[in-house]
Formats: sequence, C-alpha cells, structure tokens
Amino acid sequence: MPSRIQALRRQAFQRQQGHCFYCSVSMRLLSPHELPGGTADKSGCARLRCTAEHLVARCEGGGNNAENIVAACDHCNRTRHRRKSPPDPENYRIEVQARVRRGAWHYLWVHKRALFVSR
Repeated sequence: MPSRIQALRRQAFQRQQGHCFYCSVSMRLLSPHELPGGTADKSGCARLRCTAEHLVARCEGGGNNAENIVAACDHCNRTRHRRKSPPDPENYRIEVQARVRRGAWHYLWVHKRALFVSR
C-alpha cells in the first residue's frame, strides 16, 4: 500500500498530466520507459523522475495535503532546495520557464525530444 505522500505525488502527477509544475517537462513516475520517445542515458532520466513538492515547506507549516503538493521533476525540486534561501514557488516557476525557453535548463536531448508543454 502506498504511503500518503506517494498517493499525493501520483494524484499531482495525474492532475498535471505528467508534467512538472515548474519546467513543464514530461516526467516519469516509475520507469524511464514511460518517457515519450524511449529512454536516454540513466543520469538524464533520473532528473525527470516525478517527486512530490511541497509548495509551503513542512517546516514552515505546510501540510501533506493535495492543495500543498505538486508534481515536480527531480531536477527542479533539488535545484530549488539547494539554494540557501529557496525562492517562493511562483517566482521559481517564472525563473525556470525563462531558462527552459532559452534551452538552458535540461539536457539537450530533453529539448530535442520536445518533452515540454508550453504554458
């Protein structure tokens, strides 16, 4: 039986039609074979793994509920939280989208396969 956070991650993944909240890339939930166009190198596919992202961090009072959980690719989630002071979700989303438009966010093969949806 999946944990609560796993169930919320799956719900967010489905609600977002399999696309990252921040960069809009197609993500994989379980296997790299889920990605459109087949697999690429393993390290690149790991970056596209779906994670549960808390919009309001738990340490700041955010809960494990559907309103506070979105699906984000591992790359976006880790990059945001590696910062000394992570930006709020909406400002981070704007920053990431700008970098995606320049082709400067994911590996080149992700852009070549057009794994993004436009917002």
